[in-house]
Amino acid sequence: MHNKEQHEQKALYKQLEGVIKGCTDVVLFGPTDAKVELYNILKADHRFDHIKVEVAEADKMTENQQHAFVKKHFFRKN
Repeated sequence: MHNKEQHEQKALYKQLEGVIKGCTDVVLFGPTDAKVELYNILKADHRFDHIKVEVAEADKMTENQQHAFVKKHFFRKN
């Protein structure tokens, strides 16, 4: 069971890598440590050196709250 979960998580990270490749700035957030695991994977891969990746702690959110969080995060940076 644990192997299956690890395989599924690795597949999800690969999928996210494909999406992140086209970005210049990324914020990883959420209530679990998965964001830190993905951050470490991205930082170890030199294909992502040109992408600014940040990690932010956040509680469990609705989809609308997630959108507001991202807008606030990037608006604050400009």
